[in-house]
Amino acid sequence: MKDRFTLAVTGQSLIKHDIRAIRAIRAPAFQEVQALLHRADLSFTNFEGTILGSHGGWPLKGSFFGCSDPVVLDALQATGFRALSLSNNHAFDLGPSGVLSTLEEVEKRGFLHAGLGRNQFEAAQAGTGTVSGRRVAMVAMDGGPGPDFMYAANADIGRPERPGVNRLRLSQVIKVDDAAFGQLCSIRDNVGYTPIDLANDSQPDDRPLVDPQDEIAIARAIFKRSNSFGRSVKVDDHDVARNLAAISSAAGDGFLVIAYLHHHHWASDWYQVPDWVGAVARRCIDAGAAMFVSHGAPVLQPMEIYRRRPIFYSLGNFIFHVRSEKSTWLAPEVWESVVGVCSYGQDNDLIDIRFYPVVIGGEDGLKDRLLESRLVPHLATGGGATRILRRFREQSANLGVQIELEGGIGIFRI
Repeated sequence: MKDRFTLAVTGQSLIKHDIRAIRAIRAPAFQEVQALLHRADLSFTNFEGTILGSHGGWPLKGSFFGCSDPVVLDALQATGFRALSLSNNHAFDLGPSGVLSTLEEVEKRGFLHAGLGRNQFEAAQAGTGTVSGRRVAMVAMDGGPGPDFMYAANADIGRPERPGVNRLRLSQVIKVDDAAFGQLCSIRDNVGYTPIDLANDSQPDDRPLVDPQDEIAIARAIFKRSNSFGRSVKVDDHDVARNLAAISSAAGDGFLVIAYLHHHHWASDWYQVPDWVGAVARRCIDAGAAMFVSHGAPVLQPMEIYRRRPIFYSLGNFIFHVRSEKSTWLAPEVWESVVGVCSYGQDNDLIDIRFYPVVIGGEDGLKDRLLESRLVPHLATGGGATRILRRFREQSANLGVQIELEGGIGIFRI
């Protein structure tokens, strides 16, 4: 086994075009990004989508529906990726058929992958492989919000298994004061909201998520009695225990474990990290994960170090093929991120991380609202690199992480 193992992590890849066939792939600044990913022992991204393949499928969403031809996986492989998380809000856009096609095409190409399965048992399993002599595992979860039927389920009596996503069930909790809580209870009782109505809001096998003394559930929302108003997220104990067990098992067998979470339960400010995410991340590392990586919020969020292991709260976007008319409202930061190249020693402990700033489409792409100008990430240089790295350094410093800027890259050293 090599003394030093390098693992490159990037933003999510919402890819709908075969970038190999497009002139943009020949841009020197993108070729530098490719070279960076190919130099790493293993490069990882989240495949933000579903494959339209041999199993077919039907759209289950409206305007933000998305599917891709299998060739996009070849494009990701050519870019340098060998590991993919598959758990995200677009993984079920074609239903179970899309899940089966995605698994078929990903497995055909030999990607290390996790987060999807033909049933819950398979979806929750760690994806494992040996890379450059290092045993690597990945456990990938999705926290939604999404419909219950997108998540994988095992077969039961009279009920077949359901292909789908590995779930970490999260519930939005709305905090209200005692007076408002009493009013909500009165409203629920006066409109005749019964246990039958509660059953209609959920799947038959859903577990109760409320404390009957201080919480009520109405139309899939949980209201909690509190001293003040606010919002929080409740994490399902059963789901988190299942995923922590998969992490612990792989780590106990000597694997370098990547724990991955995709979610859209963001703070009101995209750039802030909700407290519950940090709690989940630390539990994953306590269970043995060598790193925690998250996507969902489409911007770069700060990094934290916990027990000498990195927590990437959001790495933003790496490839982001949204239609031009849907991108006009997005902030410039949506197109900016970093590639983090993490070096691990023989004991799977972190040595250092080098951060390479990237801009989708380059600086010129930031001035243009057309998708055609924003197809692939370019390695940022000069003022663009400084802008991205300084913002990332300042945000991470608030979490106790000191990143040095040297020669257009950021460096964190243990």
